[in-house]
Amino acid sequence: MRPATLVRLALAGTRTDTARVVLTALSALLATLAGLAALTVLAIEKPAGDAWAQSEQYHNALLREPGLRGGTAFALLMLMIPVLALAGQCARLGAPARDRRLAALRLAGATPGQVTRLVVLETGVAALLGTLVGLGVYLVGRDLLHRPDARGQLILPTDVLPSPGALAGVVLGLPVVAALATALMLRTVTMSPLGVSRKAARERGPGPWAGLLIGFGVASFALIRPAVYRFDDSEELAWLVPLLFAVGAFAAMIGVVIGTGWISYNCGRLLRRHARRPAALLAAGRLMADPWAGSRTFAALLAALIFGGGAAAQRAYFATKDQLDREQSRLAGVDGGGANPFYLSTMDLVDGAIAVAILIATGGLIVALVEGIVARRRAYAALVATGVPRATLSRSVAWQALVPAVPAILLALTVGTLLGRGLVTEVSAGGGSTSICEATAALCDDPATREQYTRIVHIPEVQRVVPVPLEHLVWLGAGALAAVLVTVGVGLLFLRVSTALDELRTT
Repeated sequence: MRPATLVRLALAGTRTDTARVVLTALSALLATLAGLAALTVLAIEKPAGDAWAQSEQYHNALLREPGLRGGTAFALLMLMIPVLALAGQCARLGAPARDRRLAALRLAGATPGQVTRLVVLETGVAALLGTLVGLGVYLVGRDLLHRPDARGQLILPTDVLPSPGALAGVVLGLPVVAALATALMLRTVTMSPLGVSRKAARERGPGPWAGLLIGFGVASFALIRPAVYRFDDSEELAWLVPLLFAVGAFAAMIGVVIGTGWISYNCGRLLRRHARRPAALLAAGRLMADPWAGSRTFAALLAALIFGGGAAAQRAYFATKDQLDREQSRLAGVDGGGANPFYLSTMDLVDGAIAVAILIATGGLIVALVEGIVARRRAYAALVATGVPRATLSRSVAWQALVPAVPAILLALTVGTLLGRGLVTEVSAGGGSTSICEATAALCDDPATREQYTRIVHIPEVQRVVPVPLEHLVWLGAGALAAVLVTVGVGLLFLRVSTALDELRTT
């Protein structure tokens, strides 16, 4: 098959196929912007001088201080996770119609390899289109936002540009990754000329081995603080702390996502054992038949909640330290000293990024739920034709979404909090001394009289356990549950259309 024919066939299809291509390109665009933003932060050169020299051309301390840029870039890269998960959900949109189209190509003489290359090309072209548009938006936005203030400082790092290699890596690398992921998803599926997909049949539910990954991730974070104290002066082992951080976070995230499959299967078992209503029994059967649907559907949301739980623990640490510093300053008689609102202000930006991630994940939830309803519309239409009320089907969809979502959300928040508290569990302040001048400002400013009115105050060291941020976690959980409820509501709008009796003939 000639390349031009492959491209023409890849871009052909129904409106659902067009929607899949557009959403895939949009996801690639968002991922490109997040990746280029992170690379731009990393491209800021360290100013000349000692280790404490700052880039004074920036207004925000996150960009001005070299030691904070790594964390800022990491937070921006974390935004790519829900975006890539959204791309994965979009790739499954309209899968039954795509399978029929590919089966028609097999009947026309195409080989399984050609069909696979066709799907890979479709995803790759859509992702490449999105990354090119994302690069254009980045370059245009960089010029439009380059507006120094009255002091010559910039709000964003619009004066630096990542290297050409880094730009090419993002623009060309994301489509390659998307194409390889599509090929990986299709490796166990063999499309027959009659449109029959063959997959390995599931004989039993997932095992609880995902808990090992979660335990490994939590243990890795618990080792970070001792490793910092133990190897603080060792340059040879400087890689150990970033490795523990990256591997631990990745293992915990994968463990929670995969563990949702185990949660879905066992929730289905419990529901089938104790439920008496048809809606709950239908949902229980569906959860046990495809337990990994929960992992696929909630992956982006759970990743955002893990990050949110860790950020909540860090905010509790900074708030406790700020409060303790204020108390110690008051005891020492220093008014307004000791407090540093910088870190709490930074956590406000982190919370904003988490809110954006949850919003993107909600879009992925809607795509996944609607795709699932549309894919099973023939089964739903058959149930309606046999007398099952549509209200029963609506309740079964709600049961199927909410039953695994609630424990999965609790698990993600718990794991995120444990990861955050693995870094810091207590805060200390004091343990030093400070000088206080008890006179007027004129006398204190005069070196000849200052010493006469100055006294040394010793501040005792105080330690305090960082509280669990229950209120913050409750708000995160409520927000995530609200996102799931909104998703269910949107999905029910498509359920009524998908249960029309005409679907028995048209699907």
